Amino acid sequence: MSTSWRAGCPVPLSELTYLTMTYRGFDGEAHTGEMVVATAVADDVVEVFRQLYAAGFPIARMRLVDDFGGDDDASMAADNTSAFNCRRTTSGSGWSQHSYGRAIDINPVENPYLSDDLVLPTDEFVDRPEAPGVIRDGDACVQAFASVGWSWGGDWSDPVDYQHFSQNGR
Repeated sequence: MSTSWRAGCPVPLSELTYLTMTYRGFDGEAHTGEMVVATAVADDVVEVFRQLYAAGFPIARMRLVDDFGGDDDASMAADNTSAFNCRRTTSGSGWSQHSYGRAIDINPVENPYLSDDLVLPTDEFVDRPEAPGVIRDGDACVQAFASVGWSWGGDWSDPVDYQHFSQNGR
């Protein structure tokens, strides 16, 4: 973790866990992905992805944010499902929950972040079409995270963050 973690991050490396997990790709096949999360939530995250795999919920890709130079925008543009990345919130007002390893973004292209006129990473799925990997209220993805007590950013009013799930609802 040479670019996603650095001195000054709000969580030490000793409190993070590296996971490899099997996920169902958009091609319907099994793939192995990588993710770093807070050690305290690692078992819950594994359970969520076990449920997603069993439900056949597709994931575009799952690589470490380090593979994108620690650049959240590049990771989102690549439709990368990820967790830990020591960074500020999009508004810059504080540390993102990703900085603690307690938030996960799922299929960012299909599930954009919306705030006023800002859409990240692309507006292709703003109208929430029926398409693989699009997260909808009450679907297998929302239910899997809810089963471990995590909240969905798609329930927020401003911003609306369809890709985002977090342990504390932020």
